[in-house]
Amino acid sequence: MRTNIVLNDDLVTEAQALSQIKTKRELIEVALQEFVANRKRLDLRELRGINELSADYDYKLARTDSN
Repeated sequence: MRTNIVLNDDLVTEAQALSQIKTKRELIEVALQEFVANRKRLDLRELRGINELSADYDYKLARTDSN
C-alpha cells in the first residue's frame, strides 16, 4: 500500500542509528512488525491463576530431573 506520511526526522534518525537500518521504508516495516508482535504477545498478568501448582510440587527436584 502506497501512502504519504510526515515523519519526525529526529525520531527516524534515532531509530535508524539504533537499528542500523538505512532506508525509511524498511525502518517503518520493521517498526510495524514489532508493534504487531508486541500487541499479540500475551500479557503475563492474564496468566495469573491459570496454572496452579500442586501442593506437592518440588521445584528443586524438577531442576535436577533429566527427563
